[in-house]
Amino acid sequence: MFSGIGGFRSGLEQAGGFECVGFCEIDRYAESAYRAIYNTEGEIFYNDIAGIDTAKMPDFDLLTGGFPCQSFAGCGLRKGFDDPRGALFFELARIIGDKRPAAFLLENVKGLIVHNQGETYKKILLTLSELGYIVEWRVLNTRSWLPQERKRVYIVGHHRADRAGEIFNFEERGGADLCKIIGGTQGQRVYDSGGIACTQCTGDGGQGVHTGLYTVDMNPNPKLLDYIRCIVARYDSGITNFKGTSSGVLVEMSPRVIDLADKSEFFESERTAYAVVVVDENGKERYFRIRKLMPSESWRAQGFTTEQFNKAAALGICDSRLYKMSGNSVSVPVIKAIGERIRDIIFSEGDEKIA
Repeated sequence: MFSGIGGFRSGLEQAGGFECVGFCEIDRYAESAYRAIYNTEGEIFYNDIAGIDTAKMPDFDLLTGGFPCQSFAGCGLRKGFDDPRGALFFELARIIGDKRPAAFLLENVKGLIVHNQGETYKKILLTLSELGYIVEWRVLNTRSWLPQERKRVYIVGHHRADRAGEIFNFEERGGADLCKIIGGTQGQRVYDSGGIACTQCTGDGGQGVHTGLYTVDMNPNPKLLDYIRCIVARYDSGITNFKGTSSGVLVEMSPRVIDLADKSEFFESERTAYAVVVVDENGKERYFRIRKLMPSESWRAQGFTTEQFNKAAALGICDSRLYKMSGNSVSVPVIKAIGERIRDIIFSEGDEKIA
């Protein structure tokens, strides 16, 4: 469900042992990209989850879905279930209740947990539990697998009472913490490039947006940031055109003082956000430039391959929509890690089929 460009599918295929029997996606551009990336011959397709007749659905063992997060995210209006998009969770619950798959795997933003003082998440967990499932969940950060700071909540349901509590019983790899070396107002703060970059949202703008500025080593072999900002997309459009949003860092290799009053020099190329000079705590000048990630980079930051991106881009889909597809996707290697646990724990004895 809510298949997008197939982040769940790619992750489970990499885990091994899973075969897709159908998918559902209302966005026609994401659907076309999905069909270009995967071999969907013989698979059932649904355009709208609300219109699915479960009596005519094929049987399946595992249901996946990253139900719309915009109504729960901190950067939105947070209307929750009062937003038609938020209410789509109950369509997932309807299908799970009618089809009784052996397991399900769901994903959403971290803000879902605290939405409406936790009452929304409580309702979700109770709804899934009342369907007769053992429900487990955990917040995982993509940075343990990919160079992106992206915290998401993952929910798994199954019938294996003898294996309860085992799905998320694994360690995440650590990453360097964000380190501020110069304080100040938003857009004036400076962070050490040795740590990860903090999360960005597509609705932000202005110099530095919510990330501050980042120092880059200007020695002959400069050290670039190891992590990029969180790839986030709007529900009804691609990422914004605000400079710096969803950006990485590109070193300015010819050190020179930039006149911040000369705005024309900030926008030398389409993907360059701005160039500035900062002075760190040792009084040493450092030069750097922040640029916007290319669509192909944003796809790779979610774990998709260059080949997969090229198949989608070959359809002539505009950059804005390609950005949106990556921002709305789940992170492929995170799904792979969870998928391996589901395969080995829930289906380990080979007898867990349709309930």
